[in-house]
Amino acid sequence: MDTVRNVKINYPVKYYCLSPAAIENSLLAKAVRSIGQIFDIREIEAGSEMAMPFNSVWIHSIKLPDNETSPDLLLEISYWQDNNLAKFSVPLIGAATATNINRKVYLLYKTITGQNPNPWGVLRGVRPTKIVHKLLAQGLSMANITTRLMEDYLLSSEKAKLAVEVVSNQMSVLEFSKQQQEISIYIGIPFCPSRCLYCSFISSIIPANNDELILFMTAIEQDIDAVVELMNNYNLQVMSVYIGGGTPTSLPDEFFACLIKKVRNNLIQPNTKEFTVEAGRPDSFNDFKIRIMSEFGVSRISINPQTMQQKTLQSIGRNHTVEQIYNVYAKIRSKKTMVINMDVIAGLPGESVSDMINTMSKIAELQPDNLTVHTLAIKRGSALHQKLDEFVFPVLDDVRRMMSIADSYAREMGMYPYYLYRQKNMLGNLENIGYANQGSACLYNILMIEEKQTIIGIGPGATTKAVDVNTDHLTNLYFPKNVKSYIDSLHIYTAKRQQLLERLFV
Repeated sequence: MDTVRNVKINYPVKYYCLSPAAIENSLLAKAVRSIGQIFDIREIEAGSEMAMPFNSVWIHSIKLPDNETSPDLLLEISYWQDNNLAKFSVPLIGAATATNINRKVYLLYKTITGQNPNPWGVLRGVRPTKIVHKLLAQGLSMANITTRLMEDYLLSSEKAKLAVEVVSNQMSVLEFSKQQQEISIYIGIPFCPSRCLYCSFISSIIPANNDELILFMTAIEQDIDAVVELMNNYNLQVMSVYIGGGTPTSLPDEFFACLIKKVRNNLIQPNTKEFTVEAGRPDSFNDFKIRIMSEFGVSRISINPQTMQQKTLQSIGRNHTVEQIYNVYAKIRSKKTMVINMDVIAGLPGESVSDMINTMSKIAELQPDNLTVHTLAIKRGSALHQKLDEFVFPVLDDVRRMMSIADSYAREMGMYPYYLYRQKNMLGNLENIGYANQGSACLYNILMIEEKQTIIGIGPGATTKAVDVNTDHLTNLYFPKNVKSYIDSLHIYTAKRQQLLERLFV
């Protein structure tokens, strides 16, 4: 049922045109447009088949009478052959669900282009593992889920097995997070020492003016106080706290110490299992900040070199050295109280497969507890997107090899994949994967990505995710990303957050 007639179109298909009937079928039109983005085929308008350009196809849908021998829907594809129109048809049999239509449209594009660009098949969302959780809840075995991912969603065997493995590794963590009153907290600090080439986050260079920082810290403290009130009112149990950004450690010493103390004294409870600080760049913290984190109970810290190649660090705008990474790592490891995560990126401009091997060999020497491997995403708001012509990127096969190399090194270090997510415009349509040694997986990462627990957001750009654990119903509240807008409207958004959580917990 899921084969599409093998048709040879003797030109590269760059565009598609939807007939009025196809446009009226909202599920079909959405699938054609969504899957078209995966294949980099764009929609254009044409009044008729005869008016379509020679590098395009015309997609028409015909609803046939319901009976046992006819398909529910027939897709009719017109294309040019020797200056004449040729046609072929694709039957869509079975329920006209989004999954069925997406699968058939993907196979159609695969036929007319001769390409198969997405190892994740029809999936374009951030959280592919949520489908595994859904099928698991329906009582399917992991083996059956693997098959369903390959057949229904057209995942490659490798990606289907990866998604299932990740969810299998999450189950012990998710078992204890089923109580409605259990929450996690995210605090966003939107400052960095400088902006990386590939970054599109709404972050600012750390202000030189202390008055601006005082205003910001006052707002953050008020935001925290409002959350403490929610915790008290609804008897909330904080499972994990994550301070991210930006680069939180880019705050000057006194402000950073105030933040860590405020969090420790107000948000951390006796049963809190994890307190993470995304320290990020080694040029953003010092002995004082390391001591403060150790003394006030930070249990997990992220050091994110992204690469161990000095030439690349300079080209992507990270003003630190490989030697600084080693030095900072040694100081934090000497405390023996914090789980250490390190981030790397596959596909950075100018890097080769041998560079990735060298980076991973150096990471392996350090033996972090966690490793997060990102695929480079070329984000529209980044400086990289504006300067694409100035850089040379590894070919897609090499990017896939880089991810495979990182996976091999992670497993050799005794790590297993415990969470993954995807982003738009990732090289090779790949993914980001978090690995962890036994017992060191980041709780917050799992709970946030799988959206299995309420996350209360604090700070500019933070998102509060209100999750009903009985129904998995999710409601999001987004705080303003701009720092001034956040400060000026804090009272409005804390009131909205209070109302949202009141509906959830009362």
